[in-house]
Amino acid sequence: MNKRKPFRGLLMLSLLMVILPLKAADLPERPVPPRLVNDLAGVLEPERTAMLEAKLVAFDDSTSTQIAIVTIPSLGDYDITDFADRLAEKWGVGQKGKNNGVLIVLKPKNDEGPGRIRISVGYGLEEVITDAVSKRIIETEMIPRFREGDYTGGIEAAANIIMQLSSGKYKAEDYLKGEGDPIAGLIVLVVILLIFALVIFKGRQNYYHAGTNTGSILSTLMWMNMLGNMGQRGKWSDFSGGRGPFGGGFGGGGFGGFGGGSFGGGGASGSW
Repeated sequence: MNKRKPFRGLLMLSLLMVILPLKAADLPERPVPPRLVNDLAGVLEPERTAMLEAKLVAFDDSTSTQIAIVTIPSLGDYDITDFADRLAEKWGVGQKGKNNGVLIVLKPKNDEGPGRIRISVGYGLEEVITDAVSKRIIETEMIPRFREGDYTGGIEAAANIIMQLSSGKYKAEDYLKGEGDPIAGLIVLVVILLIFALVIFKGRQNYYHAGTNTGSILSTLMWMNMLGNMGQRGKWSDFSGGRGPFGGGFGGGGFGGFGGGSFGGGGASGSW
């Protein structure tokens, strides 16, 4: 019996050496030809997916930042965080040295279980796309759309926000303040009311000077329009709605391939 123990130990070690790599082998291989949007679960709308691919390729060409999308029908034995982080590292999303890649992995709600979503952020973008930003994108932009079955819309919204944050157009703290900041909106409203009240007061003083009164009213309308536009600039509806600096159609070549970026666990996950 004692002679069998070393044999059993070697057998168990051999089995572990075979089984452990199998889990890593379940990760999808890099797409050939290379693509940034990979709908392996078949849940995205083809036309909008093609437009998103073109937008992300153009963004990569102009900034070198790579944002990759993967939908997967099943996670197997992985949880979403482990799956996405391993896949991002395996594919090398982003540029080597810059580590400026983002991978969004979506496992839709199906017979395999609840829906899962993960945004994995490369080392080089962790200060811009913080864990808090990633969590907010998931909870406010993606999951509400996913619950309605709009997987494409949720992915588009997230990609648009990530592009504008990583390109430096907006800061993380601005996004975290949320759409329609109630304090900012209240300030704008108070200013408008004060100006309007002032014009009405002056209008009464100049009751017999119709020209002055008319000019004051026109001036008020101009101020109200300008302040209204200022209030709109702080909102994020346009931000996630596909009207960013990289919106629209694109020509030119396709995606050239991933650049060898590295990941360290930054990002956030969610489920519904």
